[in-house]
Amino acid sequence: MKLKRLTYKLLLIVSAMTCAWAFSPGLANRQDQFRDGEVIGYRGAGKNDAIARLQRRINSGEIKLEHSDSNGYLASVLKQLNIPVSSQGLVFSKTSFQLHRISPNNPRSIFFNDEAYVGWVRGGDLLELAAVDPQFGGVFYMLEQHKTDKPRFVRNDECLQCHTSNATRNVPGFVVRSVYPDERGYPIAPLGSHITNHASPLIERWGGWYVTGKHGEARHAGNLLFSESSNPEKPEQLTGANLTSLAKKFTPTSYLSAHSDIVALMVLEHQTQMHNLITRLNYETKLALNNQKVMDEALQRNGDELSDSTRRRIERATEDLLRYMLFVGETRWQSPISGTTSFAKDFIATAQRDKQGRSLRDLDLQKKLFRYPCSYLIYSEAFDALPKPALDQIYKQLWLALTGQTKDKDVLDIAPEDRKAVLEILRQTKTNLPAYFQRDN
Repeated sequence: MKLKRLTYKLLLIVSAMTCAWAFSPGLANRQDQFRDGEVIGYRGAGKNDAIARLQRRINSGEIKLEHSDSNGYLASVLKQLNIPVSSQGLVFSKTSFQLHRISPNNPRSIFFNDEAYVGWVRGGDLLELAAVDPQFGGVFYMLEQHKTDKPRFVRNDECLQCHTSNATRNVPGFVVRSVYPDERGYPIAPLGSHITNHASPLIERWGGWYVTGKHGEARHAGNLLFSESSNPEKPEQLTGANLTSLAKKFTPTSYLSAHSDIVALMVLEHQTQMHNLITRLNYETKLALNNQKVMDEALQRNGDELSDSTRRRIERATEDLLRYMLFVGETRWQSPISGTTSFAKDFIATAQRDKQGRSLRDLDLQKKLFRYPCSYLIYSEAFDALPKPALDQIYKQLWLALTGQTKDKDVLDIAPEDRKAVLEILRQTKTNLPAYFQRDN
């Protein structure tokens, strides 16, 4: 009888572990399983994000979206979501589900702020939208462009086919991809592609994108068409640098802006993967806690404390997020970078500043992207919504990093004065910090 009970318990444990893997966003191509799973419950997303809130305001009659013959609801949606036109990035590679309309002569516009993204294609029937749900990560929508009394944002989970993959850390998320397009905009597969973020070398960035701005002698893959004989690893072949006008590239009729600001693109690259890492920590924590709960019940254990395996799983995801949010491995450059729009000014307009006037949104642009090495998305709803064990762990590791007590040598390489500045800024601007953040060490 004891052997039967033990066998039954072991079967329960195996079952629990199997369920955890089945619903785990750590496995590629598992969208359907975790979407329906009770642990993550992604199918319940779309109630607490910027687009869902906008839809409720439309339904109640509080606001009415304005329609334009030239770009449909685009300008009005951006206004209601508080997304600046200056954030526009122009991508002409055929890497969207509206690819038949996208070309070097008709690039796709991407606009963004901290919590939402909007895609528009000239002549397209739909606006493509995505928002950050604090609990679930990226949620994707469409909005038909024909004029109607009450426009309706419709969930488009088909986007998860590309937006839940290794490129998004295997959670519903966002990605900036650099490809090498031919004259029609199709990526040339043999030349490869890159998922870009703040650690990517400039030479790998913005293939298939238009880029406006100054950046000295550095080279990138933007503003160019390629052939199979091209070698994008050779800087001398990357001749699209330092453009301040795209007048010779395409006709911007109906576009809200004729620019694709390099500073906006760099912020976009940082932000997309930061969102993904926050979501990944959220998911990993929930899955680890559920796995422990099932095993504790099967073994009739007291589950008041985290098991070693649960703690390690949370710590691994925390470490990845911490290193990224502190810009470990960030690419540096030799000449100052400047954009061609008001994006830099618009971006810092919402900054939370300490008594010395410092903010985590302050841009550097001389040799790195931000002045202070800590992501502004620490203020986001998604960060604050992390499960308590994850939030406890990320704050603990952040405190150790900023006070020089971490064992991570790469984090210790951050200049002490920069770590000190970040700590002081957070003390005065970040709500709900643990009390120990007020100590000097």
